[in-house]
Amino acid sequence: MNRNGLRLSLLLGLLAFALDRAHKYVQVELLHWPVSEFRPVMPFFDIGLVFNTGISYGLLGSVPLWVIALLVAVAMIALAIWWARAPSRLVRAGLALCIGGALSNALDRAIYGAVADFFWLHWGDVSFFVFNLADASISLGVLLLILDFLGIGRAPAPNPA
Repeated sequence: MNRNGLRLSLLLGLLAFALDRAHKYVQVELLHWPVSEFRPVMPFFDIGLVFNTGISYGLLGSVPLWVIALLVAVAMIALAIWWARAPSRLVRAGLALCIGGALSNALDRAIYGAVADFFWLHWGDVSFFVFNLADASISLGVLLLILDFLGIGRAPAPNPA
């Protein structure tokens, strides 16, 4: 197994998981934030609490919880295998962020029966999405995977000339 960035990426995934869990604990358990109550922070950004029963952006919200749990389990196994075999630090870091965020959201489903989301991006009456720190970690992880795909962070190939 390639050890390239293994420990660092493991810490990164654990950090993504821990930060999301800590935020959810504070806002849901300690502050007892009312569901669907949002407070403006900026003209395009509010903070509040909603529970998402679907997967991403509310997709598959009417699917039974056990089906979502099965999909998440299969995805986690696939991501963990990819992470263990990843050839670069950038890929490992991206996958670790995705796994840490996804595991935290999966734990939400076990605790609340849905994912707790807090940050609402909107412009006037146009709502983009509501997300949490786990979702942000997943998005950052995907961005790192895209950068790797584009060749960012890789040594240039030798010139055959």
